Amino acid sequence: MTIDLFAFQLEIDPTFVAGLALWALALYLAFAPVSDWLIDRLNQWMNFAERSLYTSAEEFERSRAAREAQNTFYASLLSIVPFLLVGGFVHYGVELTLGGSWGISLGILFAIGAGVYELGRRTGQTED
Repeated sequence: MTIDLFAFQLEIDPTFVAGLALWALALYLAFAPVSDWLIDRLNQWMNFAERSLYTSAEEFERSRAAREAQNTFYASLLSIVPFLLVGGFVHYGVELTLGGSWGISLGILFAIGAGVYELGRRTGQTED
């Protein structure tokens, strides 16, 4: 089917994509304060950049709530990109050093550990 769409053959290794996604998830959970900070900065930048598109203050204020919600959504989606890049490098490094079968296994272990850590961190924040 992809041969019909492209003039060339596109080979995507499913184990690399799975490992990349696992490591990106694990890093996103482990560094949740960094991802929250990144979402805030992207949201601020998008709101600031969008303000320059409006000439009248009335039109800007009228549609402000919807635009800020949309910018928050886009900022949360864009905040995943750095973790995908780093996750790809980590997965490649693990496969290069330990072998092909270790990339996904360690990604699963690290994702579970990061998830437990994040749950504990958030519980600790709510108790304070």
